[in-house]
Amino acid sequence: MRIRTAVVAALAFPGLLVAPATAAAPQKVTAEGVGKVKLGATHASLRAQGLVGALRPGCELGGPTTRSAKLKLPLRGSVDYTQSNPRRVVAITVRRGAAARGVGIGATIAQIKAKFPHAVVDHSLEDIGLFTLVRVPKRDGGKFEFGVDTDTKKTVRIGVPRIPLCE
Repeated sequence: MRIRTAVVAALAFPGLLVAPATAAAPQKVTAEGVGKVKLGATHASLRAQGLVGALRPGCELGGPTTRSAKLKLPLRGSVDYTQSNPRRVVAITVRRGAAARGVGIGATIAQIKAKFPHAVVDHSLEDIGLFTLVRVPKRDGGKFEFGVDTDTKKTVRIGVPRIPLCE
């Protein structure tokens, strides 16, 4: 009896049926930015487009006037700004929702090197408990970096033009 009632309700109110959500396509990472978030854009313009959250204090190592903002969905991460007004984007860090040539969060160094053959692997941060950096040069479409976790061997961050080390 319940099934018949559900079928009648579904036929009477077709808007109630919801298709399963599909994952959004990853935003494109380039040397200019990530998706619609571009280097040099002002905080006000990004905020007006609904791409970033409110301005907040940035890395304390940069001084008292550093500022950043969280990226809004479908991206996860943050944007760092200049210290002067108007605040302009100087770095973008993504933890989810973006890929460069199909290489995104969860990719291995081998997968990165396959798409970016001139990428340079830098192990210097591993000794202090951070990640392995893989730098993509201009000739491969960069400048941007992948941060690869030393335990899982998978990408956990992508930074344009770099991954700030304050996080």
